[in-house]
Amino acid sequence: MSDARSSALKALLFASSAAGMLCAVPAMAADEAPIATADITQDATTLSAVDVHGQRAKREPKDPTFVAPLVDTPRSVTVIPQQIIEQTAATSLQDILRTSPGITFGAGEGGQPLADRPFIRGQASGNNIFVDGIRDTGGQQREVFNLEQVEVIKGPDSVYSGRGSGGGSINLGSKAPRLQNFVHGSVGAGTDNYVRGTVDANWQVSSTAAMRLNLMVGQGDVAGRDSVDFDKWGMGAAIAAGLGTPTTVTASYYHLDSDQMPDYGIPLYTKLAGANGPRPDASGVLDVPYDSFYGLKARDYLNNTVDTLTLDIEHRFSDALALRNVTRYSQTLNDYIVTNPGDGGTAQNIGGVWWMKRGLKSRWNPAETLANVTDLHGSFLTGAIKHNFDVGLELSREKNRNAGYNVTTLTGTACPAPLTGLDCTQVYNPNPNDPWTGTITRGNVSHNTTDSIGVYAFDSMAFGEKWILNLGLRWDDYSVEGADWVNVGTPAVPTLTPRSGDWDFVNYQVGLVYKPTTNSSIYASYATSSTPPTISAGDQNNGSGLGTGNLATELLDPEETQSFEIGAKANLFGDRLALSGALFHLTRKDAQILIEPGKYEQAGEAEVNGLELGISGNITSKWQVFGGYTWMDSELTRAAVIVSGTPPVATRNPIEGQQLANTPEHTASLFTTYRVMPKLSLGGGVYYVGKSWGGNQGGAGGGANRIYAPDYTRVDLFASYDLNDRAALQLNVQNVGDEEYIMRTNGVHHADVAPGRSAILTLNLRY
Repeated sequence: MSDARSSALKALLFASSAAGMLCAVPAMAADEAPIATADITQDATTLSAVDVHGQRAKREPKDPTFVAPLVDTPRSVTVIPQQIIEQTAATSLQDILRTSPGITFGAGEGGQPLADRPFIRGQASGNNIFVDGIRDTGGQQREVFNLEQVEVIKGPDSVYSGRGSGGGSINLGSKAPRLQNFVHGSVGAGTDNYVRGTVDANWQVSSTAAMRLNLMVGQGDVAGRDSVDFDKWGMGAAIAAGLGTPTTVTASYYHLDSDQMPDYGIPLYTKLAGANGPRPDASGVLDVPYDSFYGLKARDYLNNTVDTLTLDIEHRFSDALALRNVTRYSQTLNDYIVTNPGDGGTAQNIGGVWWMKRGLKSRWNPAETLANVTDLHGSFLTGAIKHNFDVGLELSREKNRNAGYNVTTLTGTACPAPLTGLDCTQVYNPNPNDPWTGTITRGNVSHNTTDSIGVYAFDSMAFGEKWILNLGLRWDDYSVEGADWVNVGTPAVPTLTPRSGDWDFVNYQVGLVYKPTTNSSIYASYATSSTPPTISAGDQNNGSGLGTGNLATELLDPEETQSFEIGAKANLFGDRLALSGALFHLTRKDAQILIEPGKYEQAGEAEVNGLELGISGNITSKWQVFGGYTWMDSELTRAAVIVSGTPPVATRNPIEGQQLANTPEHTASLFTTYRVMPKLSLGGGVYYVGKSWGGNQGGAGGGANRIYAPDYTRVDLFASYDLNDRAALQLNVQNVGDEEYIMRTNGVHHADVAPGRSAILTLNLRY
């Protein structure tokens, strides 16, 4: 870690430990009411009653497009509150989404960025991540220090958010200024050189204005992956005026700078002898030690930077009508060089030792987004029917630049014959400290600009106290212009080739809710989603949108997703505990496939049938629970044919009828705490993920020779002890059994190894 970063870390840790002094400055102004001590004491077991700032925790999405409470919303929605984020010691989006079953993460490969790639209900959803209701573009690995809650909306939701993959979306709710004074700090240290400090400070500057500042700095190694380290810092700052008045204006700024050693895990069996070689394990993952690291410390790196400015203005005309306008400008950079252990050609057994050349992936991808969203929302009556509505307009422009790096190795580990050149290592004993020098120059830069317009309307119509009809409709215009480098002529010359595409599509949802009681519901719903061809693979709006072969000059239509869902929800014990259950049937169609020799058509289809159960809140005043279970029966119902022979003959692809990639049949999670003594709470989490196929449908070898990540069960432990009303110690032991497991595999080159056992002790201070 650099001296400057070390100094920043020390300064933040000092600020956190001295939080009391910040609050001890002269007394609050006369018009500022002090916060009751009972509101800010540590409470590790009350999830739904009061949050960590003494506010009522509503477990509700903040987006105005949700025109009814969650219990009356006819779709599956999970709200992960700040308390769960803190109790689980989560630091990344992947950490916190572990608590929501049915979500997996895909591995980076080729055109896919080394970034957050969540899969929801079997659909790649990396483009479906939002911050405060606005799409969060650009490849990045997200932090959680500035989050109040995370909302997971499952099923086709283009009616809410425009273009999407059809599996669902994730909305990150940021911390906002409040009419309170508090300073909260945390200092954590642990195994594997882990150190993390955070400060969350809020100042009420007048009776209607407040400021909030969140700071984070952290460093450490990844447990069980000693060569993989990280070093990051971030800031979230916001100021709000007009709080508690008809007009509120909030301006905020967010910054994240993350440097880490990227990790592409371990190779697959194909590294030794290709797709037809023997497998040491049925999964197809090579039998190397799980702490094997194939990267080069002297060369590899991953840098993410994010800068976001947001202006949020809301005016309430009355209790029944409000207008909100949000403008956001953001810049992100995803910049990396990473060793891919599956690339670089087949390994060679030389003198009884397996040797391999290191493969390489790289990306330089700055992204810039300007977005504006306007919502008019409220309620009115037409006779005996009560309407809760929202109508809105979304405008956005996204600019992406994309390039790889030309990397030339000048000195490195020499390859033994018959391998030639440099940059070799032993398959079963790689050395990340191998010497390396060389040149790194950026390659040709492709450009891409995406403009989108969305117009939408929602209405939740209550017919008396028992029946609610929920309707939503959205129209989108989505256009892409760009230029890519294409090799043209003989000899091939890189040429900048322009491309463009324009699509418009309509999506809708219909839901009917029956309420047996005020705090429960039974519902049925139908919803749709549209995925333009430029994002069908989950990347950052790249590609031409044109087809292949006979479709090479035609713009492909968006892929369509449809979902039927029936479910039930109930809030129990005075809204302290929320239960939910749903059955769903999802169909995605219109993927481009080869249907006969020389002929392509948009005829590919996939299906996912599933069951979801969820629980969140308090069973008793001392016992907190959060988790769920998801069963998914997925199938590639129509795949591209295989063409062979002379004359060419089409035969059925053996992957047809098989389970989808990144879609385990069973996933379950449960995080729970119990206050065993007035000052002591104990608990932990249990997480199960079933066998998950690799990211390539055919996998290495295709058909039955697919690669998968075996099922695993992970156990975490939690303990919290209140030192006094304002300080508590928290202990987290992650992966307490030191379970060795594969988190994911792309099915082609590599498998990502999960972190081993780690322990973190945190001092939490609240004033």
